[in-house]
Amino acid sequence: MKTPDSRFFIPEISVGNFTLDENESTHAVRVCRAAIGDILQLSDGKGHYADAIITKADAKACEVRIDKFETAEGPAPHINLAIACLKDDALEEVVFHAAQTEISTITFLRTEFSQEPKNSDLNKLVRRSELKSLVSLKQSKKPWLTKIEGPVEFSEWLSRYEGDLILCDVDGKKGLEADVTAGDKPLTLLVGPEGGFSPKEIAAIKAFTKGKVHLLNLGNTRLRARTAAIIALGKVVC
Repeated sequence: MKTPDSRFFIPEISVGNFTLDENESTHAVRVCRAAIGDILQLSDGKGHYADAIITKADAKACEVRIDKFETAEGPAPHINLAIACLKDDALEEVVFHAAQTEISTITFLRTEFSQEPKNSDLNKLVRRSELKSLVSLKQSKKPWLTKIEGPVEFSEWLSRYEGDLILCDVDGKKGLEADVTAGDKPLTLLVGPEGGFSPKEIAAIKAFTKGKVHLLNLGNTRLRARTAAIIALGKVVC
């Protein structure tokens, strides 16, 4: 029996017989050339893994049997990314890279200076980003799927958010204390659009009272928003 060097997604994992959706079935049978008796590594994005045996190698509806499954050690991630809407395909690019790290959610924010894609249906953007997150889940072999939320008005999001915040700011510290990311309290990294958050939005962030606000300096050079998001995550998550 062989095991394709890839992880496959299934919404729920438990002991029993299951059928993969058409996308996962095609990937397993046509791309990876998996056959009856081969083993597929499955993940549900909810902290569960399983090695499943193929019982029917159908490229449209591959059937597998799960005899046992494992649960990831530790709690689900509590660190999030909230980033302003960007133009072109920048948000999808951010999602593809950011969702390979262990973060809980990525929220798209409508800010005063945000640059939403021209003539684009944001529902389609969200859906494409969800697919990017799913690809990243399988590629990185992490236990938890990063959720995609929004787009939402920044002021609305901030008014209902409870937890700590990290704002990328030129006056911030070069690094964060170890206890900032400890525990399981929600912690959200805020990344503005090209040009940054507006003065009004920055004031609202610094005046936030439903959690601590940390300022993080990303260096001496001016970064594109998509670059800032990944560098900041490297400082927060790793």
